[in-house]
Amino acid sequence: MSEFETTVWPLLEPQMQMMAEGFENRTWAKMMNNTYEPEDLYHLSPTTIERVVSMMVPVFFGFIGLAGLLGNGLVVLVVAANQSMRSTTNLLIINLAAADLLFVVFCVPFTAVDYVLPEWPFGDYWCKFVQYMIVVTAHASAYTLVLMSLDRFLAVVHPITSMSIRTERNASIAISFTWLVILTTAIPVAISHGVLSYPRQGGEYTACLFLHNKGYSLVAFHVSFFLSSYVVPLSLISFLYMGMLVRLWKGAPGGRASAESRRGKKRVTRMVVVVVLVFAFCWCPIQVILLLKSLKLYELTHASIIFQIVSHVLAYTNSCINPVLYAFLSDNFRKAFRKVVWCGRPSAPTIPPAAQTKTTRTTGNGTSNADAL
Repeated sequence: MSEFETTVWPLLEPQMQMMAEGFENRTWAKMMNNTYEPEDLYHLSPTTIERVVSMMVPVFFGFIGLAGLLGNGLVVLVVAANQSMRSTTNLLIINLAAADLLFVVFCVPFTAVDYVLPEWPFGDYWCKFVQYMIVVTAHASAYTLVLMSLDRFLAVVHPITSMSIRTERNASIAISFTWLVILTTAIPVAISHGVLSYPRQGGEYTACLFLHNKGYSLVAFHVSFFLSSYVVPLSLISFLYMGMLVRLWKGAPGGRASAESRRGKKRVTRMVVVVVLVFAFCWCPIQVILLLKSLKLYELTHASIIFQIVSHVLAYTNSCINPVLYAFLSDNFRKAFRKVVWCGRPSAPTIPPAAQTKTTRTTGNGTSNADAL
């Protein structure tokens, strides 16, 4: 979620600068943002905060943007270029990578600029679009993880009956429907944001803000975002994984599944669990901070502002960390990554004949979607 919604940085820097010059403009602060009063920031040093931000933002956000573009682009290329990796799970992984790519392109650079500059230089339309894309991509990532968890649930709990459901066609329909719902329900976000002007040093500056003066509720916005993009999807995921754990402890019905097939399902399930846990960990601090700010419960101090910046960086890091997780947790992804990096000429792996026989048998039966990673 971007800093724009809480108006912390576009307003924080000019407010502190004005106070440093002896201005105490309570009316201006109320007009721009009903969350903070100037006296809340009297004890902060504008030069210290600005110095920290100017050093942290270009480095960390630049790294996130570059790593996110390269990593997620490579994930899409790897799966698209390898026919053997086509499965429902990998289609969902491509969708997650696409959501992360959109987030990196349309959200990360503009958030970085908004942190560093004292005003929003991109105009009203782009303000609305960036805010819209932040909410869209956050929800797309969260509910793609829900679909991935549902795919794992069906593969583990209903391995036979779900074979006709867990098809690439049905996965594509589910992905398309999810995007349609998210793109439609996020339209009010664009409507409720816009560019407002504020006075500074005898001139007029602009900021991309939540439009309090249009009758919209910042509290309702952040509470709904917190619930819909974090609490609800993680609750659904937890419910699905509890069902999976019960089945894994009980074992497959009739014991018919091969040992290699069960190991394959557990490997894929473990990878999805790690991806979900990393998502929950990365987004938790900034989600809580944004919620507390909307409720006027987040006190501004040196430590709290720095913690907020770190939380923001942590949340955005989630958009570039998934490819690293795939590389660590999936043998097939590692091999495919090497194949792409070496332009299709990877070194021939040494595989014992027995292992080759097992692999062929596993991927040739009805559980190939579970073991394709």
